[in-house]
Amino acid sequence: MHVGASWTTDAPFRETEAMIARCYAKGILAVEMEAAALYAMAQARQDQIICFAHVTNQMGQSEGDFEKGEASGSETALYVVSQTARFWRQRLTE
Repeated sequence: MHVGASWTTDAPFRETEAMIARCYAKGILAVEMEAAALYAMAQARQDQIICFAHVTNQMGQSEGDFEKGEASGSETALYVVSQTARFWRQRLTE
């Protein structure tokens, strides 16, 4: 598991070489497009949200390509998400 910063954008495929180079220089580990929308929704609703990213080595290009097998971390990622959700729910009921 890697922990680090990601670049979230609601404008996929508009990344420029210069922007990619700046993000790389800042230590950005990944680019994704879901968190921007989730955080905008949370801000509009004045609610809390958390986003987990399951990072693969390439963008989705064919149906069913998310599942990369146990060695690629899908099951581990689901475990981390479920444990975090359980902890978060417990905190909300305290």
